[in-house]
Amino acid sequence: MEFEHVLVVGAGQMGGGIAQVVAAASCRVSLHDAAPGATDKALETIRRSAAKLAGKGGPDPDEVLSRVEPVDDLVPADLMVEAVVEDSSVKEDIFRRADTTLPSEAVLASNTSSIPIGSLAAATGRPEKVIGMHFFNPVPVLKLVEVIRGEETSDETARSVVAFAEELGKVPAQANDFPGFVSNRILMPFINEAVWALHTGVAEPEAIDTIAKLGFAHPMGPLALADLIGLDTCVAIMEVLHDGLDDDKYAPCPLLREHVEAGRLGRKSGQGFYSYS
Repeated sequence: MEFEHVLVVGAGQMGGGIAQVVAAASCRVSLHDAAPGATDKALETIRRSAAKLAGKGGPDPDEVLSRVEPVDDLVPADLMVEAVVEDSSVKEDIFRRADTTLPSEAVLASNTSSIPIGSLAAATGRPEKVIGMHFFNPVPVLKLVEVIRGEETSDETARSVVAFAEELGKVPAQANDFPGFVSNRILMPFINEAVWALHTGVAEPEAIDTIAKLGFAHPMGPLALADLIGLDTCVAIMEVLHDGLDDDKYAPCPLLREHVEAGRLGRKSGQGFYSYS
């Protein structure tokens, strides 16, 4: 199964990055986002990102952009990669509509970082062709793609998606369908404990992140990483883990909720644990 035409649904930080790497691999991309102006903003971000990578030997930015076409709604394609807000009802609606729009042989993938693939597959009549394809931010730079098999995902679907991830220059790693999969089941408690350390006055943000970076050889501290991911996204993932695994260790720290309720979402809002002017 080959994917020559990819529909990317969601033109935010993740969707735009996914569209860029797919287009850079010489595939045709249809990019859809229901929010006014979202695809225009994504195209400009892709242009800037591709220009930086071109200076390091990447493809010509104009060629990359020529393969990305904004569309007003879902369109037929060989593969859909959904990358919208981490909300199960929103994602399920997209999968329900995609099931009637894309051809029966098309694969429906989600970039979800925590929502069970089985719940998305249940919204379709093709559960064997539904799979998780979890990219990492920034998508054009980070190599990992977490490939999540639902209970009914076929071997053929999994093989095709793994092969496609490799064609994109990524390193696929397969996981089974559990809340948070592998990456966020490990990462979110780490971030949450860092927030608790701040909340209880153990140390200031800079000290917490410096200790994590230099002590654990991490390229970015947990609080700065949370700001990059989006604090609202972190809370949403933790709630999925908390509900799905029925364990209070995944409950978001009150300080994390406080930031989200105040609109301090991290880099995308200009303020999180750090200020981004």
